[in-house]
Amino acid sequence: MFSYDAVKDRPGLLLAMTSLTQPEFDALLSTFQHVWDAYVQQAYHQRPDRERQYGGGQLASTLLATEDKLLFILYYLKAYPLQEILAFEFGMAQSTANEWIHLLSPLLQEALDRGGFLPERDPGQADMAMDPLRDLQYGIDGTERRRQRPADPETQQGCYSGKKKTHTVKNLILGGLGSRTVVYLSETYAGRIHDKAIADHEAIIYPQDIDLYKDTGFQGYEPAGVQTWQSTKKPRGKELTPEQKAENTLLSRIRIGIEHLIAGIKRCRIVKDVFRNTKERFDDMVMELACGLHNFRVYHRYS
Repeated sequence: MFSYDAVKDRPGLLLAMTSLTQPEFDALLSTFQHVWDAYVQQAYHQRPDRERQYGGGQLASTLLATEDKLLFILYYLKAYPLQEILAFEFGMAQSTANEWIHLLSPLLQEALDRGGFLPERDPGQADMAMDPLRDLQYGIDGTERRRQRPADPETQQGCYSGKKKTHTVKNLILGGLGSRTVVYLSETYAGRIHDKAIADHEAIIYPQDIDLYKDTGFQGYEPAGVQTWQSTKKPRGKELTPEQKAENTLLSRIRIGIEHLIAGIKRCRIVKDVFRNTKERFDDMVMELACGLHNFRVYHRYS
């Protein structure tokens, strides 16, 4: 059975299960402990309609230590096993594992938010999250995630991505190319919607005089007061000039930073594999958690 005590002295295994090193796990655990204690105080001890003492019930008899709770939710996000397998690995019923997932996910979200690691979600406040003194170059890109085929025909049609030839959801990622952090994450959209259409709908507010690198999916996206850079598309039936090819190579070397950033986010397999959960807006929450965990790792490894 998986437990923190069983893996804490095996740094390679802990990293594989959580994407965090031992010092990083301990740093996150400190904040997570405060969030968990506050939750218990509010949801149990101060609840006026509570009829039995705290600690009863099937949920409270599993994941007794806070370290095990954090290991459980990080492992779920990182490895994304089937809930039946997750339950077996942590010694509980599948229904109990499902309860823990949806209880601990928002608590991890709050712990990352307290540390300042979550990306901005309000497009009108995005400029406040971008620091021109730290980053003058930013990259924007869309990332699609596969999901199970929706049962509803209308939802199914909206989620079908002709580019990926499967059903997907999509987010826009805005990241600092120097700091390697996610500064803004858009809402989660159906995969059929084009990157440029999402960017226009989001109406992100940028600080003045920054450089924004984008790919050809954002053709025509020109926010006010921002210098945008985009590779030149090859004209139909013609070839690019050597100067244009050289410029495209240079731009690609800079813009590759946003691709590396997205790869860091997708270390959490829950946003890489086919998404199976059906709870409303949970697909949006896990993307925010994956971005927050990426920012958390970058802060502890490169600051």
